[in-house]
Amino acid sequence: MPKTTPVHPAGHPAPVLTTPHPEGVSNDEFRAAMSRLAAGVCLITAQEPPLSADGPRGEDVGMTATAFMSVSLDPPLVLVSVREGSRMDDLLAEQPLWAVSLLADSQLQVAGRFSMKGRISDRLLFEGLPCVRGALSGAPLLTGSLATLECRTESRVTAGDHTLVIGRVLGAGLPAPDAPPLTYFRGRYRHLAP
Repeated sequence: MPKTTPVHPAGHPAPVLTTPHPEGVSNDEFRAAMSRLAAGVCLITAQEPPLSADGPRGEDVGMTATAFMSVSLDPPLVLVSVREGSRMDDLLAEQPLWAVSLLADSQLQVAGRFSMKGRISDRLLFEGLPCVRGALSGAPLLTGSLATLECRTESRVTAGDHTLVIGRVLGAGLPAPDAPPLTYFRGRYRHLAP
């Protein structure tokens, strides 16, 4: 079958993207299409379980997420997608309690800090961050965020190279509900125009 060049409505040829999967879409095509979906930005946090019942509490772990959504109102469920085999995926496989801080526009540096590749230890990432400890999850909740949720894992579903973690919301707070949100669009953090 001959390969055709798609044409934009304006008449300009669209770039031809290669390496299709057996179903036909390439990684580049999929990435380009999905980058046009604006998303909110969250910090997902959890605390490692202590090594023993009477030992010190475990280390706090965090990751920036844009693949986060509400699933159900009754019961209140949310979903976060984490990369399979990542530190957060491994932790949430053993720690059912975790938290979400929906980031405000002013928390851009927090988002960048927890999404770095080859990043420093989580202990250092949390250093100096204004947080409170969740009463229900034990996980850090960022002060100044739009909203916070404390969750307990209900189910985990493997989906390609990610794990979908569905959590029941145990508690919610609104530290700064009127702050503008931080968003992610076309591979960059963005500020919403007023």
